[in-house]
Amino acid sequence: MTERVVTLDLDGVTDKAGLMDRCARALELPDWFGRNWDALADSLRDHTVWPEGAVEQGLLIVVRNWRPYEKARPDEWDVAREVFAEAAGRESRLTVALALG
Repeated sequence: MTERVVTLDLDGVTDKAGLMDRCARALELPDWFGRNWDALADSLRDHTVWPEGAVEQGLLIVVRNWRPYEKARPDEWDVAREVFAEAAGRESRLTVALALG
């Protein structure tokens, strides 16, 4: 089985609103996505909002250029990491990887 790979590029993201906008675009979330932590967690759990084909194949989210956001908003980044980790830990077809280089 080949996973569907989605790149979540955080280049230029400086706050939670920017992170949520990038998540909405990269993950192709619906217009009604609430742009808050609970809505992000729900979306990662809810297969009906995953990009087409991801449910059958699995979904790998590669987060790039996250370090500037982590430095600018460490508390927000901690919450984002927790949301990603919790969703990936609960959902066997979801993997979230932080690109280091």
